[in-house]
Formats: sequence, C-alpha cells, structure tokens
Amino acid sequence: MGWARLSSRSVWRMVCGLLWGVCLASARADGLQSLQDFLQYSRSGQATFVQKVTAPARAGQAPRVKVSSGRLAYQRPERFRIDYEKPDVQTLLGDGRQFWFVDADLQQVTVRDQKSVLSSAPVALILTATQLDALRASFDLKNLPDADGMFWVEISPKSTEGTLRQLRVGLKGQGTQARVAVLEFADGFGQTSRLELSAFESPAVLPSQTFELKPPAGYQVLRP
Repeated sequence: MGWARLSSRSVWRMVCGLLWGVCLASARADGLQSLQDFLQYSRSGQATFVQKVTAPARAGQAPRVKVSSGRLAYQRPERFRIDYEKPDVQTLLGDGRQFWFVDADLQQVTVRDQKSVLSSAPVALILTATQLDALRASFDLKNLPDADGMFWVEISPKSTEGTLRQLRVGLKGQGTQARVAVLEFADGFGQTSRLELSAFESPAVLPSQTFELKPPAGYQVLRP
C-alpha cells in the first residue's frame, strides 16, 4: 500500500536516485585506475624521495636498515633520472637508449642497454611506462585494499629470472591529479625497500640536459 501512495513523479525520482548511486559506485577509483591515470596523464615530473632498505637479519643480529634520500625526474616515455644525494652519491639515468649508473665513491660508470634493466628496476619501470597494457606483458597486476589514505596495486613479474620479486605501488588522487606516493619492492636477495615521494611536481619543466650524462673525468667506464 506504501507504493500505491507514491505519485509517478516520486517513483521516477526514486529510480533516478538509485541509478545515480549505481553510477557513483561504478565510477569509484581503485588502484589500477589511479595507476593508469598516472601513467597516462603525468607525462613529466620531479620529486624528492626518502628510501629505506631493509636487509635480512644475520644470525643473532637485527635486520640492517639503510636510509637514503635524493631527487628524481622523468619524461615519458623513455627518460628518467634518480639522484641519490645522502649518504652516498649515486645517479641512475635512462636517456631512452642507454642506462647509466654512476657511483661517486667508486668513481665508476656502468653503461647498459636501457631495455634490459627496466624489468628489474621498479622505480624506473613506473616512471617510463605509459599504459597498463605495456606492464601486463611482463607482469601480473592486481588491486589491493585501500590503506593509509592511498590506492594500492601489486605488480608481480611473470618470470622469476630477474631480481625483482614484487612491487607494491601506493597512489593518491585520480585523473590528472593521480600521483605515486609510495613504492615498496622486494628482491631475490631478501631485501625490501620502501621509497616515499614528496614535493611532487607534474607536469615539470625539465632542461634537456637533465637526461644527458657524460662520464666524469677520471671515472672508469664499464660496459658489461
């Protein structure tokens, strides 16, 4: 009898309200959608970071933890730069063709084909990819429950040949505002790393020399 008292206009409003609720639920962002937005819309960017690397505990000892900090920059689809500034000075750079690793303490520069290292370099992987489909060719992707105010995605390599075992990406925002906030990854040596980004700027105006590197004078150049 309650329904009999409703006018046709009231019924229509109720139906519209239900449909609107369904649309909102289906449009709710999740980790994979936020990651796709970041890959698609954030074509260039720069940020500061703090990285905590935890090594497995040795017999009778606590796990060893090393904290580093620095800056990173990227310009999709192929160029990135990661500068560790403290406590050690190191640079990882991809110019679109070659991958450069500069170790100031050892005064060495290691040069490799860029494509050959991306599958085992999780930060560079996220900074250079442009579509989820490109990642799915080599990785399994799945949504994780939201936590700590972030969307989360788990990325696992389909092959066990590389050193990367698992990557978890924490993201904030969606659409053109989607940003990576945290990268957590584990390698085949039992180490786990957590990299937290801050002061994120995207898009960013980056000089072309940002992604150019010449070995410093006196450095040994290795091409394995």
